[in-house]
Amino acid sequence: MPPIVRADGLVKRYGGFTAVAGVSFDIPAGCCFGVLGPNGAGKTTTLRMILGMTPMTAGSLSVFGLGMPADGRAIRRRIGVVPQADNLDPDFRVDENLEVHASYFGIDAATARARVPELLAFANLTDRRHAKTDTLSGGMKRRLTIARALINAPDLVMLDEPTTGLDPQARHVIWSRLAALKARGTTLLLTTHYMEEAERLCDELVIMDQGRILDRGTPRELIRRHVEPEVIEVRAGDTARFRAFAEHHGCRLEQQGMSLYCYGQDSAPLLGFLQQDADLVYLHRPAGLEDVFLRLTGRELRD
Repeated sequence: MPPIVRADGLVKRYGGFTAVAGVSFDIPAGCCFGVLGPNGAGKTTTLRMILGMTPMTAGSLSVFGLGMPADGRAIRRRIGVVPQADNLDPDFRVDENLEVHASYFGIDAATARARVPELLAFANLTDRRHAKTDTLSGGMKRRLTIARALINAPDLVMLDEPTTGLDPQARHVIWSRLAALKARGTTLLLTTHYMEEAERLCDELVIMDQGRILDRGTPRELIRRHVEPEVIEVRAGDTARFRAFAEHHGCRLEQQGMSLYCYGQDSAPLLGFLQQDADLVYLHRPAGLEDVFLRLTGRELRD
């Protein structure tokens, strides 16, 4: 099947500032495609260009085989959007939020009302159908926002940091709902700062920084390509002797504040050393997408 989204050399400039600097990618149908990057990397700007909300400075973009911006209205009718911040209407009940949103797509009232029960069941909000949205918990609001994005039966759902600020229980519920949505054949475009979320949901992803794509692949491909398989984090104690020992064994070391990160192929001798020093507090784990993200984009704080 042709890709749902195809971008070629997308550029967005604001005066002398380049927010997106010539990115190219395609999104296959029926997958979850992730866009990761630190704050200011150009993720949201890229999503806004796909939606036609931000005009391109240069490049070409097609969605569903239609050109943007020429076919912007037809494209948006087939997209559902979950924004970073909930923008539910507090004056309406849960079901009314869905029905009113349906009207923006020209869906008649009878059809909208018929779709509401299925969407409320999907979001596990059937028993809160008549509640005002300001009485919902944060997790409930996010589930309702996702359900609202499905009212037009979209072929593509764009999710901009959908679980930011939620507790672990709420995140896991939303992850299960998104996995179910993908299983139905809906294409997902996801931005997130939660690396576990990206590893769980994304079939493929790109990592962006300073408006450019640094690499693309499946989570496992990126981990194999950029970091060693095992990590030891030494979080407390005098690490000077351990550092020398780890360097002797060919490990790659990174210091972040008081923590020392040791990346290597075989952790057995290092763990043996650490177990002999009770003052060293450490964690041994397999390398993950967060290690890739930090290696490619750096550990410095972004505002």
